[in-house]
Amino acid sequence: MKSKKKLLKGLRLYIIIDKQVCGKRSIYDICSIAARSGAGVIQYRDKKSHKDAILKNAQMLGEILTSTKTLFLINDYLDIAKIVDCDGIHLGQCDTSIRIARMILGDDKIIGVSCHSLEQATKAEAEGADYVSIGPIFKTPTKPDASPVGVELISKVREKIKIPFFVIGGINKNNIKDVLASGAERVAVCSEICKAKDVYSATSLMSKILDVKR
Repeated sequence: MKSKKKLLKGLRLYIIIDKQVCGKRSIYDICSIAARSGAGVIQYRDKKSHKDAILKNAQMLGEILTSTKTLFLINDYLDIAKIVDCDGIHLGQCDTSIRIARMILGDDKIIGVSCHSLEQATKAEAEGADYVSIGPIFKTPTKPDASPVGVELISKVREKIKIPFFVIGGINKNNIKDVLASGAERVAVCSEICKAKDVYSATSLMSKILDVKR
């Protein structure tokens, strides 16, 4: 059986299920549908709910994904990631260090880091990250104050780092081909799936476009 880290290298579509972006829609339903329609990685992100609610949601999402091949990561909360025993964690630039995350979660867990520049990406790789996200590529409603880094950064990152990287930020069915043409092989999306009228169709479409790139 392949390790989760080896599996990660072959995955193309990364979906962030953000509780606030989903609004009143069921994060459980979105997770289940996305996993069945092409999501290779699902990250649970919740910046505003009470910690108890986040833990409960994480446990439920973990149960949903147990019978699938989709990797399950949690944003930021190391303690919850440890309790739930998910596949790994995603860290921001201001979150816990990679070293501490590795010490707490162990060598077999996946650690990803949000990066907004080539320097941050190379630093994360040097410190032991298993993957990085690069962005925001375009303006994104999920993080309205973040300045887009543009597609130009993609080729630079591809030349300099060896670990997998997912491009993120404002990526949708209308611009994903521009991102792929710039050298990306993997994308991470949030609003495109969490706000989709038809989660299955939206996920399947993104997955098929990425498969053509292989």
